[in-house]
Amino acid sequence: MRRRTARRQSDPPADPAPRALASASPQVKFARALAVSFARGLALASLLCAGHLILAASPVSAQTSSTALTPLQREIERQRTRLSAGDAEERRDAVTRLGAMERADASRAAVPGLADAAPIVRATAARAILSLPPDEAARLLLPLLSDKKSEFVRREAAYAEGLTRRTVAVERLIALLSSDKEAGVRGAAAVALGEIGDARAVPALSAALGRRISASGILNRATFRKTEENDFVRRASAVALGQIKSRDGVPALVAALTNERAGDDVRRESARALGLIGDPAAAPALRAALTARDPYLSEIATDALRRIEPNGTTRAPSKPATK
Repeated sequence: MRRRTARRQSDPPADPAPRALASASPQVKFARALAVSFARGLALASLLCAGHLILAASPVSAQTSSTALTPLQREIERQRTRLSAGDAEERRDAVTRLGAMERADASRAAVPGLADAAPIVRATAARAILSLPPDEAARLLLPLLSDKKSEFVRREAAYAEGLTRRTVAVERLIALLSSDKEAGVRGAAAVALGEIGDARAVPALSAALGRRISASGILNRATFRKTEENDFVRRASAVALGQIKSRDGVPALVAALTNERAGDDVRRESARALGLIGDPAAAPALRAALTARDPYLSEIATDALRRIEPNGTTRAPSKPATK
């Protein structure tokens, strides 16, 4: 009996909670069960909230980034998206709108248009990227000067290169002026070379001013008939020589001025260019032009002579007396 009593005394004391819970009233039992359920629900809600915050972190960041854009930046992104449209006219419109913003970021968004499948989009993009730094824009335009599929693209790229006023394209522009089959492209190249103002272009511009080219038509080509260069190309070349102001261009300009078969605009621009260059060697030809039947040519020659000889006279040479 003593051993059994000792063993019972060494056992751990019994938990009184079950007894208390068993003897508790139904109201107490319900309150305790409600408290446990509430605690478990609160813990579960905390876990779910934490998971939701983790999963939603990236979308919230993206939304915050989107709402941080200015209205102009959102418009640029909208037009950039339109560059992927299937309709060429929509892509052209997008490029036009980007260029009209006259911002570097908008021009950069228009750069993919330079490689568009549609010539109208490529040609439009040539102007749209001109808000980029000039060196960058000039380099991006270079491939379009060699566009074999579209005269329109080559022409617009040439005009755009001139507006950058960077010399990186001079050699290719000289090649276009000298050998492109389309007069519009040759003329655009001459305009661009004048805007850039590089003296390397003077020989090609002088040659274009007095050049004779193959006449159009099957019969003319068969007989190797030659005709003078397109008047637009010649006039643009004369203007460009005046912009470059190299005396090396004076002989070609004098020849064009004294050629009475040349178009009026060609002779006028030749006289104006001679005045800008200011070489006294051009004075005799300019004096002879004072009596030209074209009053505009006479007026331009007068102004040119005043530039060359500020203290001289601009009277026309006297005609020999007749017997």
